[in-house]
Amino acid sequence: MTATPTTDTAQDLLDALTFASAREQAAALADGRVSALDLLEHSLARIDRFDSAVNAIAVRDDEGARRAAREADAALARGERKPLLGVPITVKESFDVAGLVTSGGNPQYAGNRAERDSLAVAALREAGAVIIGKSNVPLANADLQSYNDVYGLTGNPWDLTRTPGGSSGGSAAALAAGYVALELGSDIGGSIRIPAHFTGVFGHKPSYGLVAMRGTGASGGRIVDRDLSVAGPLARSAADLELALDLLVNREPLAAKAWHVTLPPARQTRLRDFRVLVLDTWPGTEASLSERWVIERVVERLRSQGTRLSRVSDLPAGLLPNLASSHPLFRTLSGASLAEPPPLSARAQQRLKQLQPGDQSAEAARLRAPTLSHREWLKADEQRFALRHAWEKLFGSFDVVVTPVAPAPAFAHNHSEPKDERTYPVAYADGVRQLPFFELFYWAGLPVLPGLPATSFPLGLGDDGLPVSAQAVGAYLEDRTTVAFARAFEAAYGGFIAPPGYAGDNAS
Repeated sequence: MTATPTTDTAQDLLDALTFASAREQAAALADGRVSALDLLEHSLARIDRFDSAVNAIAVRDDEGARRAAREADAALARGERKPLLGVPITVKESFDVAGLVTSGGNPQYAGNRAERDSLAVAALREAGAVIIGKSNVPLANADLQSYNDVYGLTGNPWDLTRTPGGSSGGSAAALAAGYVALELGSDIGGSIRIPAHFTGVFGHKPSYGLVAMRGTGASGGRIVDRDLSVAGPLARSAADLELALDLLVNREPLAAKAWHVTLPPARQTRLRDFRVLVLDTWPGTEASLSERWVIERVVERLRSQGTRLSRVSDLPAGLLPNLASSHPLFRTLSGASLAEPPPLSARAQQRLKQLQPGDQSAEAARLRAPTLSHREWLKADEQRFALRHAWEKLFGSFDVVVTPVAPAPAFAHNHSEPKDERTYPVAYADGVRQLPFFELFYWAGLPVLPGLPATSFPLGLGDDGLPVSAQAVGAYLEDRTTVAFARAFEAAYGGFIAPPGYAGDNAS
C-alpha cells in the first residue's frame, strides 16, 4: 500500500519540506498540512532516485516504515503530539534497530540481526520518529571514509568522487541529499563532526557519558560504553540538534533509577554576548589554507557582531591547556579503547621496534596504545581527568572555544592499503602537501579526550566550492551552550546549503 495521490499543492508542500528541519516537518504533520505516509513516500522516492549514486542508505525497511507512518497518522488524528511524531529519519548502521542487521560493514556479521532497538534508537522511536533504515559506515566504524564489503561505497552529494567522511558518513550524506532531516551518529575521533564538515550539515558530539551507547556495534551484546565514544545527532539545523539531544539523555535504565541529568541552560543566546576564544593553528604545525579560511571567516563575522573575541596570544600563561601534550594522550587512550585493535602494518611494526624509550610523540603513543598495560592506562586516565579540570578553568573565562574541524574539506576516495599508511592532499600557502592519515585528527580529537561537548556548524562554501565548517567546544556537560552558539551563528549568517542537483527536484 502506498500513499494517496497528491495534488500539485500537496506536492509543492512535500517539495518544500525536503530540506526543512525536523521541527518544521513535525509542525506540518501536527497541523495536518501533510500526512506521515505522504512524507515518508516522498523520502523513499528521493532515496530511490538518488541513492543508486550516493549509496548513503545501507539498510532499508520500507514496509516497517510504512506501518510506523500509518500508526503516526492515526495517532495524529487522535490528537497525540510528540516531538518527532511521523518524521522520517535514518540512523547510523552501527545502532541496533529491531529486526535489522548491524554488521559494521563486516561480512562476518552480515547476519547479525538485532532483536531490539538500541537505547538511543528507542528514544527517537518513542518520540514518534519513523525509521526508514540505516546509513552506511566504514568497516568497524574505523575510517574517515564510508565504504565496506557489505554495503559498498558512499559518495559525497557535493561531489561523488569525494568522501562524505566517516564513520557517520552515510548519516551526513543522507541529510545533505535531502532524504531525512535528522540522523543519529557516533563520535570518537570526529566521526560526527568531520562528516558534518565534509557535507555542510550540523553535528553535535555530546559530553562523554551523556547519551547511552548500549545496543551499538557488531556482533552485539556489549553493555559497557566504549571509552571516549559518544552518540549524538546530525541535522540540517542547530535547533534540531538540541531537539534530539533532549530526547537522547537519561536513557540508561539502571542509572535512571536514581540519577537524572538536567543540562545547564545555554550561557548565552546572542552572538554578541558570547565570550569566544579562537584557536587558529595547532601547536607545531602550520595552518592550512582551509584552516586559515575558517578562522578568517569566523573572526570577521564575530567582530561584525561585537562578540568578545580572544586569540591565544591574548591569554595569560598557563590558562590554555597544553594541546601539544594532550594529543599524544588522546592517541594513547583512543588506541587502548579497542578490545580487538586491528593489527599494525608491517611498516608500523618496524617503527614501533625502533621507538626510543623517551619518545612521547603522538605517533609513538598510537603505536604503543594497543599493548598499553592497565597500570599505564590508569596513569593516562588520571591525566585525562586533570585535563578536563584544566579546560573547566579556561571556561571560567570563555563560553566557547572555536576551532577548525579538519585541515581540509572533503577529499577524494582513497582506498589504498594499509590504511594507516595513507596520505591525503592538504593545501598550504606554499602548495599541496600529503598529510598522513593520523595527522587529520588534531582538531577533532581536542574535545574527545576531556569528554567535552562540540558542535560542528557550516560556514558556507570554500574557494573550491565544497562545504567548510568550524566547531564550537564548550565546558563539560554544557552542551546547550555550544549548540546555542551554532544556532546563533546560523541565525545571523545562514547554515546548510543544499548541494547542486538535489534541490528543487521533484523526486516523487
